[in-house]
Amino acid sequence: MSACALLAGCASLWPDGFTPDSADMEAAIQSSAWAAQSQIALADENAAWRHKTFGDRRPTRYRPERHAGRPAVHADSLAGNSSLRLEMSTHPGAQAGQLRFSWFVPALIDEADLMDREVDDAVARVILLFDGDRLQAFTPRDHVISELARLVTGEPLPYATLIYVWDNRYPVGSVIANPHTNRIRQLVVESGPDRLGQWIDVERDVQADYRQVFGETAGPLLSIGIMTDSNNTGAAAQAWFGPLSLTSARGSLKADVGARPD
Repeated sequence: MSACALLAGCASLWPDGFTPDSADMEAAIQSSAWAAQSQIALADENAAWRHKTFGDRRPTRYRPERHAGRPAVHADSLAGNSSLRLEMSTHPGAQAGQLRFSWFVPALIDEADLMDREVDDAVARVILLFDGDRLQAFTPRDHVISELARLVTGEPLPYATLIYVWDNRYPVGSVIANPHTNRIRQLVVESGPDRLGQWIDVERDVQADYRQVFGETAGPLLSIGIMTDSNNTGAAAQAWFGPLSLTSARGSLKADVGARPD
């Protein structure tokens, strides 16, 4: 079934007429204060935020807003599954340094469980994709999954994916491998309902986190993205993401996430 067919039955759920597959979504994001304040050291100055969908799965809707005093992207999922992603330029030897981001989550998905492939949804994720030697690290299963990913999305499975997640059940510091492949691992940086309904600022040392999660030094960063998904549980979920800042481990770009007026 096509994505258009999937969406046809639920278009009325967005009464403002801005459906997740709108041709204007990427343009609205790219021209927003949120994109202008997202400072990613390894991205080319002409790089644009792209909406990444997955086969025929219903997408999440992303749109720029101003929320609780900050420029933000509102991620709105109705059993959706897609991400907003910025591709990196080729900088030989350059590595990701300090990552700053913020998120505002009004409610969690109670039935979600990152260790159960049937319901491994999350209301808020920040996703980093890394390059590396697939021949050395991939298992035979990983190669099969990579080929399936290429057939469905047009892209192979990255060497490694590090995901920062706000989880509903596992404690902060938990490292959770994707139920399908060990090459995707999630690091819980916020857990439970205690800080729902408020902006949470997060700062992470990407190199330290990568070493903790994968046990090796990170390779070149391929992309960075945000994601709200609820396709497996079928739930309604939403989150707001403030501007992102990522320094190069070789450079000194400094930025304050979401603190400046637009």
